[in-house]
Amino acid sequence: MESMYIARHHNQKVGANQCSSALTKRIKAPADLVWSLVRRFDQPQKYKPFVSRCTMNGDLKIGSLREVNVKSGLPATTSTERLELLDDDEHILGIRIIDGDHRLRNYSSIITVHPDIVDGKTGTLVIESFVVDVPEGNTQEETCYFVQALINCNLKSLADVSERMANNA
Repeated sequence: MESMYIARHHNQKVGANQCSSALTKRIKAPADLVWSLVRRFDQPQKYKPFVSRCTMNGDLKIGSLREVNVKSGLPATTSTERLELLDDDEHILGIRIIDGDHRLRNYSSIITVHPDIVDGKTGTLVIESFVVDVPEGNTQEETCYFVQALINCNLKSLADVSERMANNA
């Protein structure tokens, strides 16, 4: 199933000096609950551990911009991001970083949320893919490793928050 979802939803074009990857996480919580967190483009700090604050003007719709403040310890303090895709029926969120004091140029990501069975119970498969420019002085491997580490932290936190919410429901 994973490969089918990746082929269908995570087929971003990758340029010559870019790297790309798709990461997966199985979560022991219903897909609707997980989606309720993921879809909140205006509140990424609900599950993303490196986000300290987020401000967004206007409605939650395609083209909306958010300004994200990053916690200390990372090589950035702010990121300006645009909502590229929000599909509540298919559970797809797409974002693009358009500015910030970091090295993630031309970064875009797609995250999809799919119902799944995890350990014999109702659960969720989350897939997040990205494409980003390789900064001067770095290799594709280094760039992919860094972004994958960030996404894996976010996905682990999403699982922790979702599973806690599911257990308290």
